[in-house]
Amino acid sequence: MQIIPVASGKGGVGKSLLSANLAIALGQAGKKVILADLDLGASNLHLVIGQNSPKKGIGTFLTGESKFEEIITPTDYQNVSFIAGDSEIPGLSALKVAQKNSLIKKFHNVDADYLIVDLGAGTHLTILDLFLISPQGIIVTAPTVTATLNGYLFLKNAVFRLMAATFKKNSKAADYIAKLRNDSASLQRLYIPKLIEKISEIDPENGEKFKKRLSQFRPRLIMNMIDEPKDADKAQKIRRSCQQYLGLDVESLGVMYRDSMQDKALSSSLPVTVYKPNSVLAQAIFRIAEKIMQTESLSFDESFEQATEEATDDYSAKMSYVEDLVGSGALNVGELAEMIKTQQYELTQLKNENIMLKSRLVKAAKQGFKL
Repeated sequence: MQIIPVASGKGGVGKSLLSANLAIALGQAGKKVILADLDLGASNLHLVIGQNSPKKGIGTFLTGESKFEEIITPTDYQNVSFIAGDSEIPGLSALKVAQKNSLIKKFHNVDADYLIVDLGAGTHLTILDLFLISPQGIIVTAPTVTATLNGYLFLKNAVFRLMAATFKKNSKAADYIAKLRNDSASLQRLYIPKLIEKISEIDPENGEKFKKRLSQFRPRLIMNMIDEPKDADKAQKIRRSCQQYLGLDVESLGVMYRDSMQDKALSSSLPVTVYKPNSVLAQAIFRIAEKIMQTESLSFDESFEQATEEATDDYSAKMSYVEDLVGSGALNVGELAEMIKTQQYELTQLKNENIMLKSRLVKAAKQGFKL
């Protein structure tokens, strides 16, 4: 079985469109496919494939209301089954480590030729971990500056997450990375190849282990929403940046032109590969499916292990929202410090008011007032 996580650095680039239609194209080619909606809290993949709102899904499985086998439901499309996300869980970052690992284990044991996992947008730790359950995930982006930058940053975060999972706690390599995290500016400027050289000097065993894992990591890129051929060059820029700065080989699976046919298909509750199979967009997806069927299924040399304990991982997940704000430029470090100072002042004021009110209540009670 080939697991294909589908992710994007930002929303609105056609990730769910690709996931749904790719599943149908592979199913039409005679492959047994399971399509899973892991955009928890914003699950809408069932709308793209024209399914009714499901009563059972990932949420009911994780809350113990359903067995995993019960949430794999047939669809109207040949050889394609569906796992709904449902919105009982507010978002991927809310998943506990035990829930995430249980889900990953179930995914590895499904009976299918292809498991396509439609992930949420962004770089929360759970999204990165689910992307890394296979070395052959797909990153979807678009020609806009923000989309291409976020596509590259997603892959950069995935490399760092792979590194964190490779280096055991308290190893020399892990300690070195921990020190670098205290100097985020230097960490951001570092070339991964240079970082690997340094780690190999101080911890040769872990350095070689990470080199091997990185060489096995073969993410694939799709540039969506292009308007003209030169837009496809943006994909090559991302690939070159990944090679130069991350030491990562990224395969280009193809491009998808912007097509108004998708909106018409969606309003008809049909995937575009079914609504208009001869359209430019549908033909692009069929070509991508053909490339995927011609590639060998790969896996990491060992199962993806968490290098941190559950409590640490859960804490990191809580902090990821703040990190995203700082990393995206929506909130700089100075503003964050000022915000904390303001909140501390407000908390102090509230505490003082609380003490004053308590003293007044005690005084009133002594004077015989009923409270």
